Amino acid sequence: MRPKPADPGVTRRSCLRPLLLLGLPLALPQPVQAGSQVEEPLADAVRTALSSAIHNAAPPVPEFSSTLERMAYLRWLVTASTRLRKRKTELEERKEFLQTVWYESKRAGLDVSLVLGLIQVESGFRKFVVSSAGARGYMQVMPFWTRVIGDGDPSKLFHMQTNLRFGCVILRHYLDREKGDLYMALGRYNGSRGRPEYPNAVFAAQRQWDIPVR
Repeated sequence: MRPKPADPGVTRRSCLRPLLLLGLPLALPQPVQAGSQVEEPLADAVRTALSSAIHNAAPPVPEFSSTLERMAYLRWLVTASTRLRKRKTELEERKEFLQTVWYESKRAGLDVSLVLGLIQVESGFRKFVVSSAGARGYMQVMPFWTRVIGDGDPSKLFHMQTNLRFGCVILRHYLDREKGDLYMALGRYNGSRGRPEYPNAVFAAQRQWDIPVR
């Protein structure tokens, strides 16, 4: 197989990586989108499990086993909201978004900072962004996923919780396929498996959202 041409956004991102490593915000991020994500055959059992995960209608309300856990979450929410303020100026919108990211990340067994880093790289936290290949929304979910494990309506990928749920379930699926290798799983998510640019960009963005909670 011939190697794919380099993503023109990667060169720019490599120049911006020092800023990301320093934790400095970027005013107008240029997303590396999942437009090359590959539709692969799924075993019936896998398709059924993914479809079930998508259709679980539980509301995105975090639950905690103790007051200490709830207080740690609230501290995280305040810090994350402050960091996201320049990208999402409305407080209630910001709170709802972060609460849903927390819920869907935990539900899929993913690190919340990883999911926020991926969203930053994929869409720059823009709800309605569409890639040239048709990937949609915050986590740049390809429409074919709605046919494979959803109800076939790609317009729903502009709904916040739906988009975040699809994105988290898909990333969890790729992580399982790669036996826990996050680097390779991110490559699958982006359609650039084995190349370093996309995973490195997500890891760099993730550091900005690594918020200690005690």
